[in-house]
Amino acid sequence: MTTLDRQTSAAGAVADAAPPVAAKVAMLTAVAMLAFAANSVLCRLALAHTAIDPATFTLVRILSGAATLCLLAMTASKERRIGGDWSAAVALLAYAAAFSFAYVSLAAGTGALLLFGAVQATMIVTGLIRGERLAPAQWAGLAMASAGLVVLVAPGVSAPPPFSSALMLVAGAAWGAYSLLGRRSSTPPLAATAGNFLRASPLALLLALPMVGSLTPDPMGLLYAVLSGALASGVGYAIWYAALPGLSAARAASVQLSVPAITAVGGALMLGETITMRLALASAAILGGIALVIVGKIRRA
Repeated sequence: MTTLDRQTSAAGAVADAAPPVAAKVAMLTAVAMLAFAANSVLCRLALAHTAIDPATFTLVRILSGAATLCLLAMTASKERRIGGDWSAAVALLAYAAAFSFAYVSLAAGTGALLLFGAVQATMIVTGLIRGERLAPAQWAGLAMASAGLVVLVAPGVSAPPPFSSALMLVAGAAWGAYSLLGRRSSTPPLAATAGNFLRASPLALLLALPMVGSLTPDPMGLLYAVLSGALASGVGYAIWYAALPGLSAARAASVQLSVPAITAVGGALMLGETITMRLALASAAILGGIALVIVGKIRRA
C-alpha cells in the first residue's frame, strides 16, 4: 500500500468514526439538559405535592448528590481524590437553599427562567467589572434580556410571587458565583464538584436543624429529593462533564438556553402548569437577549 493509499484509508476511517462520536456527544448533551431541567420539576413536584419542607429537601439533595459525585469522582480518577473549597461550597449551598425555598410557590418553568437569567447576568456583570467590553449587539441583547425580566416579574394577574422570584434570583446569582469560583479550580470538574457537595453537606444540616421539631416525614418527598441530588445533580453533572470536551465554547453556552424551555414543558406535562403568554414573551426576550451576548462574546474571543 502506498503512502497516499494509507493516508486515504486513514482519512476514511476518521470520517467513519466522526458521526458516532458526534452522535454520542449530542446524546450526552441532551441527557444532561434533561437532568438539569429535572431538578426544577422534581423540586416543585416535592414542595407542591408532598409534605417535605425546603430545608429538608435541600439537605437530602446535597447529601445524595455528595454521595453520588464522590463515588463517580473516585471511580473516574486513578488518584481517588476530590477537590473543591469552602467558598464554593458556601455558594453551592446558597444556590440550593434559595432554589428550594423559591419553589414553594414558583412554577417550574418560571423558576428555571429566573434562575438561568440570573446566572448569566451574574457572569456578564462580573466580566464587565473585570474590564470586559460588549459590542453594540451584545448591549442590545443585554437590554432585551433585562426587558424580558421586567415583563416577567411586573405586577399583574399572572406575575410570579415577588418574594419567591427574588429568592430564585438570589439562587441564580449564587450559582453564577459558584461557576466563577469553579474556573479557579486546579482539579478536574467532577472531583471539584464532588468536594464542594461534600463540604456543603454539614452546612445544609445546620440549615435544617432549626426545623427538626416540625418536620413531617414524607417518603415521596424524600424520594424526589434523592432523585434530584443523585440523578439530576450528581449523574447529570457527570454526564455534562463527559460531553463538554466534544462541544465548542459557543455550543456549550448556547445549548443551556434549552433548559428553561424543557423545564416549562416538563412543568406543563407533570405538574399541569400553564405556559402563559407572559412567560412565553419573557422567555423569548430573556433567552434571545442572552444568546446575543453569548454569541458576540465567543466571536470577540
